[in-house]
Amino acid sequence: MARSAELRDDELLIDKMFDAPAALVFRLWSDPVHFVRWWGPKGFTCPSAKLDFRVGGHWEAAILSPDWPPDSMAGVYREIVPNERLVFTFKWAHEGAIETLVTVTWREEGGRTRQSFHQTPFTSVEERDSHVGGWTECLDKEKAYVEALAGTEAA
Repeated sequence: MARSAELRDDELLIDKMFDAPAALVFRLWSDPVHFVRWWGPKGFTCPSAKLDFRVGGHWEAAILSPDWPPDSMAGVYREIVPNERLVFTFKWAHEGAIETLVTVTWREEGGRTRQSFHQTPFTSVEERDSHVGGWTECLDKEKAYVEALAGTEAA
């Protein structure tokens, strides 16, 4: 997890560098055909996702694992700047879950793309830290998937 002096205790920030253009990385978040291929931590699959990909549109996804009960999450798209920025709400479907705001940005750097994933607010440092592993694994799956796609698109 990348941390900076400006990051508060109720915020999570994860930076990843991709060997792929920003337009391709962005597509993984906007197209359900791609989204279901990487969404969820290691060992989880995403059997369904509905993305009404427009400002004000609703999204929802389900994740499954042999070791955990099925879970789902949903939210609303707040801001979409193609290939640059995506802002959406995120809330687990289970009781007691709080709604957070996720901001994902992309910036091309020397033929690669830097993705920054930011989520806030969390109710405690412990709650925030409990999300680090799952999001890191999810974004690792995204990286592997997009780089495999980039390799096939270049061929």
